[in-house]
Amino acid sequence: MQIEQTMRDILLAESDAIRNIPYSEDYDKAVALIVDHVHRRGGKLVTSGMGKAGQIAMNIATTFSSTGIPAVNLHPSEAQHGDLGVLQPDDVMLLISNSGKTREILELVSLARRLINSVPIIVITGNGESELARLADATLLTGGAPEVCPLGLTPTTSTTMMTVIGDILVVNVMKQTGFTRNDYAMRHHGGYLGQLAIRN
Repeated sequence: MQIEQTMRDILLAESDAIRNIPYSEDYDKAVALIVDHVHRRGGKLVTSGMGKAGQIAMNIATTFSSTGIPAVNLHPSEAQHGDLGVLQPDDVMLLISNSGKTREILELVSLARRLINSVPIIVITGNGESELARLADATLLTGGAPEVCPLGLTPTTSTTMMTVIGDILVVNVMKQTGFTRNDYAMRHHGGYLGQLAIRN
């Protein structure tokens, strides 16, 4: 019974947190930046984050790539040792940090803008007053709901919010670019999803 109750408490807390993700016009700006720079100009989306946020960033990149928006994930530490060279004009960066204070991500912003001063930066964070939020062209707030971890420390609720915000961006960009089932099938030659897209 204890596990069942804990499960239901977690589901309730995280679903409430999802429903309370705040909308702002920065969502419109973020979608417009991705559509303009990647879809129209031929750039790419470069995602990054540290730790759990980095894993979410990688997932967002792969989802965008599968839906017609070329994207790569850049590890912020490796960026300081040459991998920043992946960044080119017309790219857009999507950076994730719940605190907005992650040292490696702040350093990545500095390095990226030293290389390409005009690179637009979209940030997903739980802290709208953070230095990272102030540096962004578009800031997407998670809402700052407390973690469901009993210690209040382990990224749990926050990573769920990050994932959902990534989905919001992907779906809206797909709608803006007119991405079709045929386009999807062209990128999924193997596996069930590719066959499903072709059949329908």
